[in-house]
Amino acid sequence: MFGNWKHSLRYMLVNIILMALGLSACGGVGGSAIATAGSSGSPTIAVVAAENFYGNIVQQLGAGHVSVVSILSDPNVDPHEYESSVQNGISVSKAQLVIQNGDDYDTWMDKLLAASPNPSRIVLVGADIANHKLTDNPHVWYGIDNIQDIAGAITAALVKIDPADKAEFGTALTTFNQSLVPIQQKMSELKSKYAGTPVGLTETIFLYQTGPIGLNVLTPFDYEKAIAEGNDPPADTVVTTTNQINQHLVKVLIYNVQTVTPVTTNLQGAAKKNNIPIVPVSETMPQGKTYQGWMLDQLNALQKALGG
Repeated sequence: MFGNWKHSLRYMLVNIILMALGLSACGGVGGSAIATAGSSGSPTIAVVAAENFYGNIVQQLGAGHVSVVSILSDPNVDPHEYESSVQNGISVSKAQLVIQNGDDYDTWMDKLLAASPNPSRIVLVGADIANHKLTDNPHVWYGIDNIQDIAGAITAALVKIDPADKAEFGTALTTFNQSLVPIQQKMSELKSKYAGTPVGLTETIFLYQTGPIGLNVLTPFDYEKAIAEGNDPPADTVVTTTNQINQHLVKVLIYNVQTVTPVTTNLQGAAKKNNIPIVPVSETMPQGKTYQGWMLDQLNALQKALGG
C-alpha cells in the first residue's frame, strides 16, 4: 500500500510541475511541428526513448534531424525496478516522438505519457510492432528481425513528422539494415558450429538468440520467466537448474547481469565452482556502444565460451 501511495505522489508532482511550466497538453509540441532548428537549418525532432538501445537506434535513423533523450541507460539498474523522475516527465511532455518497449516492461512510461496528454505526439511501442515475438517474453529488441520491424516504424514516424527529409531517412534506414547483417552472419556461424549445444539461462532475454542459433536451452522455462519478472522461481526448477550445473549438463551459463537475485547469484557461483563458462548479457546497452556493437560483443563472448 505504501508503494502505491509513493508512486501516486510521484506522478502528482510530475503533473504539478508540468502545469507550472506550461508543458501540459495545451502547451505541448505538435506532432507536425519542429522542436528546434539544427545547425544546418534542417529541422530537429524531439525524441524520447524509454530505453537507451531504442534511443541509439533512432539516433542512427534520424540522419542528423533528431534530438534524443534516453531515459533508462544505466546497465547497473534493474529495468523492472526503475522509477521515473520529474525530469523524465518534462522530457516526455516536450517530445514529438516517444519510443517504448511495452508488454508490461516499462509501465512507468505509460504514466509519464498520461501525465502530459498530447494527441499530436507519436508513440511507438516496440512489442506491438515486433512481428516475431516469443511467448511471455517482452525482450523483443534481442530479436534482430524484430529490430528491423521497429526500425521501419521509426523511419515512418520520422517521415510523418518531417516529410521534407524523407530521402535522408530512407537512406539511413537502408544503412541501418545493412549494419545488422554482421550480427545475422555471426548467429549463422554459431549455428553451424554449435547447434544443439546444451546451455543454461538465468532468464528469458536471450531466448531470442538461442533459438535462431539452435542452442539447446535446458533451464526450465518457469525458472527463466520467474527471474525475468522479479519473482522467486518454483523450488523444483531451482533444484533442476542447479543440478544441471553441478552435473555439467550445460556447457555455458548465459547470465543476465541486470536481474541479479540470491538465486541467480548462487547459480553463478555454482558455475564458477564447476568451471562452466559464464556469458554476461544485459538488458540495457552499455555506455559507449551502439546497438550493433553491443549485440556483436555478446555473441563474440558466447562464441569464446562455446570454444570458438
